Amino acid sequence: MEKAQDIMICTCNEVYKSEIVKAINEKGLTTVDQVGEETTAGTVCGQCQDDIQQIIDEQLA
Repeated sequence: MEKAQDIMICTCNEVYKSEIVKAINEKGLTTVDQVGEETTAGTVCGQCQDDIQQIIDEQLA
């Protein structure tokens, strides 16, 4: 996924959806906390945690 077509999920840490998807698939992550530990997404203000959960759900479906 190109950055131009990618979506920034975590604005605090500038983490894009493609980074989150890659981490979920490569590391077998299943929780928002695991994604945060791996990518730093959702670890500052927490506003994107629902979006991260939705991405996890999509990947595990």
